[in-house]
Amino acid sequence: MDIFKIFRIEAAHRLPNVPAGHKCARLHGHSFAIELQVGGVPDARSGWIMDFGDVKKIFQPIYDQLDHHYLNDIPGLENPTSEMLAIWIWDRLKPALPALSEVIVHETCTSGCRYRGA
Repeated sequence: MDIFKIFRIEAAHRLPNVPAGHKCARLHGHSFAIELQVGGVPDARSGWIMDFGDVKKIFQPIYDQLDHHYLNDIPGLENPTSEMLAIWIWDRLKPALPALSEVIVHETCTSGCRYRGA
């Protein structure tokens, strides 16, 4: 079973490795939705897998690094595609949140990426 928590991130970026003339090569922004899924079995006493507040607390430093920033300036996100952002979040979050089972990056309402680890 998985629980999930969604965070909204406002950020700007550009994609430096797209073909010449591609619209994503220009500076633009997104209202990203970052969905974190945490897997496990509900605790017999509490009835939950994990407190959503604890998920938020663990993610907060990463959120602060991303929200209202230019993603290309963040080390490791020089080519900040949804795919690279999902991997970047996973790599930083998984050590503190071992039960993390999936990171979903919604770049728009209709487009995004799911990452479940290497």
